[in-house]
Parts: sequence; structure tokens; C-alpha cells
Amino acid sequence: MIQSYGWSDALSQDFAPHAERGLIPGRILVQQRGLYDIATDLGELTGQISGKLAHEAESGGYPAVGDWVALAPRQGEQAATIHAVLPRRTAFVRKAAHSTATEQVVAANVDVALLVASMNADLNARRLERYLATAWQCGARPVVVLTKADLAQDPDADVAEAEAVAFGAPVLAVSAVTGAGMDALAAQLAPGETAVLVGSSGVGKSSLVNALAGEAVMATAGIREHDAHGRHTTTHRELVRLPSGALILDTPGMRELGLLDADDGLSATFEDIEALAGDCRFHDCGHTSEPGCAIREALERGELDDGRWRSFQKLQRELAHQERKEDRVARAAYRKKWIGVHKAARAHMKAKRGEL
Repeated sequence: MIQSYGWSDALSQDFAPHAERGLIPGRILVQQRGLYDIATDLGELTGQISGKLAHEAESGGYPAVGDWVALAPRQGEQAATIHAVLPRRTAFVRKAAHSTATEQVVAANVDVALLVASMNADLNARRLERYLATAWQCGARPVVVLTKADLAQDPDADVAEAEAVAFGAPVLAVSAVTGAGMDALAAQLAPGETAVLVGSSGVGKSSLVNALAGEAVMATAGIREHDAHGRHTTTHRELVRLPSGALILDTPGMRELGLLDADDGLSATFEDIEALAGDCRFHDCGHTSEPGCAIREALERGELDDGRWRSFQKLQRELAHQERKEDRVARAAYRKKWIGVHKAARAHMKAKRGEL
């Protein structure tokens, strides 16, 4: 069974130490309220993480949908205890707004990131740039999917708007209702590969899954007419195996996607701006009033969109703030550790002097 979910010889090698302990491999299909549905060669099991794994797991270290895990089945219960998470090949990670966690793994071991926006008020080039930066950073191949093509007033203009920011990523206009563009989308999903759907609520992610699966495997709902915003129908992450042999992971809507450690992804998303910056007269150009600034000249000539430039600056500031925040947390943890070490050493010396 697990071969149909992407099990490979490389994973078998990674799993060898766990096999020696009598554990079996499985892949996380659903993550919901501390419970996991897991595909194994024994069938689909319900899993919970062990106390040791819960204690040792750092930020982002808990199992996520798409993860391969080592588990101990509990006989007669169709249940198992998860003892370890295998190394991730890729991970779609975000720093969610208003979250205290350092990072959140949205999907693990994904090959393709389907960045979904609908051809209505949801289509937002700035949000696409943010999604693209995260996708490039995580190692997945980004594909921009514009849904509800049957309802678009000017689909060519919508595609052009997306293509203007999607350097190196294909842009597909599709309709789950009429089937337009669905063959092109299916061609992006090879058997054995795993794709993750990322986008706001109501853009039609679950409808895409149903259309690709050929049946209603996910609940769906329309968008609100008064503001074109979507209703939350997907409340958890779920990995679905398609008839083609490809795997697709639906996720709850994400209107906000906080960047996390995405310097490389930002460079890939804004390679046009990076190339322009390389033509500036001074290598440390601040792109404000310096002479010979290629960025300012491109803005003045209209060759660089002002909104795209501001978006790049905003995302750069966000990453810099996150790095400073993480540095402060690391320094505080370091100080706390050594205060404890020194305190223990002083206590030891006092006890030793008392013995003399």
C-alpha cells in the first residue's frame, strides 16, 4: 500500500534504523486535533505521537501531512503510536500571522505547489508573490492556477497579470465546472508525485481536487457574493490519492502567509529586481537617491512596476524583522542556558566547600 503513496528505496534506507526497532513505516494522510490518519501496509491506522516525541519535537518537528513516520501498531485497535518522523525531502513552511510558533509545516515532502487564486476579487499579484517566494524556498515546483475561468470577465488580462510576477512558473487558467484547462493541470501532476494546494478560502481548491479525482472527495462551497471572499469548507489538511497515481494535498484557506527563512525564494521570485540591482553603480546601493541606481532608473522609465518594487521591499523588511526576532530568541535561550550552568557550578562549589 505505501508504494502507492510514494515509498521509495531511498526512504527504505532512511527507515532501516527504525525497522531494527520493530517499527513500521507510514505516511500521514490527515492531521486533525492531535490525531493522524496514516497509510501503512497494514491498512489505514489512526495514530498519536509518543510522549517522548512530543517532548523532543522542536518547532516544526511534529508530524505534518505528507510526512513519513515510524510507528508501532497496536494490535486489534487499528491504531498506532508515532515514534519518529523521517527526514523531510521538502517542506512547505510558513510563519503564520498572530502565531507564537516559530514555524508551521503546511505540507511535507511535496513536489509541486499549486498556488491557487480565482479570477475575481481574490486575484492579487502581491499575494501571489508571497506564495511564490515560499514555494521556491521550500523546494517545490510552483504552478499558478487561476480558477473559475468560466466566470472571468477578462481571462487573458488575469493570466497576463499573473504571468507578470510568475517568473519561471507556469500559469494555468482552469474551470472545474466546464473542465477548461483541467487536462493541462493534470499534466503537471506525475504519478507518485505529491502536490499541495495553497490559496485563500473560496478560490476552488476543493473543487479542483474533486475534478481531478473524478468524484466528490472534498466538501465545497461557493464564495460570498457581496465581497467575493470564500467560506471555509476545508478545515484540515488531507492527502488524497488521484486515479492517475499522483497525490494532492488540500489545505484550509490561507489569506495570510508569513514568510520564514525565504531569502532564496525571494531571490527566485524577484529575479528581475535582483538582476537590476546588479547593474547599480555601487554594490551597496540603497536604491534611494544614489547616482547610477538601476532600480530608480527602471522605475522612472516605467520598466519596473512601482507596486512590485514596494512588494519586494515589504517582504525584505518582513524577513529582516523575523531574523532579528529569531536572533533575540536564540540569545535569550543561550543566556538562560549559561545562567543555569553557572548557578549549578556555584551550588556545586558551595557544597564542596561545606564538605571540606
